[in-house]
Amino acid sequence: MTTPTTEDLAQGKAYTAPGITVYYDARRCLHVASCVRGLPGVFDPAARPWIRPANAEADAVAAIVRTCPTGALHYVLEGQEAEMPDEITTITPSPDGPLMIRGNLVIETPGGERKDVRAALCRCGHSSNKPYCDGTHATVGWKSAPDAS
Repeated sequence: MTTPTTEDLAQGKAYTAPGITVYYDARRCLHVASCVRGLPGVFDPAARPWIRPANAEADAVAAIVRTCPTGALHYVLEGQEAEMPDEITTITPSPDGPLMIRGNLVIETPGGERKDVRAALCRCGHSSNKPYCDGTHATVGWKSAPDAS
């Protein structure tokens, strides 16, 4: 399996605590807030720094990071490789929003090939961070096709 490389993870800011480093790429965050709801003592948008991984056990922080659907958050546990992808790749269209993808991903970006485990990809064509969604679909009023079922 392919895991994100250190270079891939370096796209975001690193927050380190004993046992774990959390990486955050603000350009990919769509403010789903699963991190904030999951561990508010670690992920607190009102605090500076807003990510404080020392406030919980490393395994608990890693579990919450895996709930981030956009790939804005990643982690590396001390002494281990980066987060491993799900064995089965899934693609879930968000109503009037991006494609949420999880699995062993290789994504072609303007900056080159990027390995990843989670991503929210633009469907509207208006993102300024292609191929990733940046939330512009809401600004431009883009709507997905009605469900055929």
